[in-house]
Amino acid sequence: MTSFTCREADCGDIAAMSEIRLAVAENILSDPAKVTAADYAAYINGYGKTWVVESEGQMMAFGAAHRSGLIWALFVRPGFEGRGLGSLIMRECLSWLEQAGVVRAFLDTGMGTRAEGFYRAQGWREFGRAGERVDFELALPEFRLTRPA
Repeated sequence: MTSFTCREADCGDIAAMSEIRLAVAENILSDPAKVTAADYAAYINGYGKTWVVESEGQMMAFGAAHRSGLIWALFVRPGFEGRGLGSLIMRECLSWLEQAGVVRAFLDTGMGTRAEGFYRAQGWREFGRAGERVDFELALPEFRLTRPA
């Protein structure tokens, strides 16, 4: 059985986060130049917080939350989906946002993707659609009432 650890990210994690982000089969970044090392660094050292999940020294997933309530990123290395890594990172993001006094988290993802199903299963509520994107929100008091102890 593989064990996973979750920790806050640091700038030394940016290359591995970018590698995972560019390796996913859904929610593909159409122009990799649109998300730069500076963008990752801003979510590590400025806009919010970022977490990574590792196993045996290799990053398996990462997620980042903006202090506004935006979940900016949540990506799992291909081949490691369905192991609870996304849920683990999501709990870290939402707990941090709630502790910061945020009452509504929000994000968007591609329509018809596994991520869309994941967010629906996690209790996120759709509040809009634009093009191929679905917008979701979650009231953090609801998260507090439904998260596992």
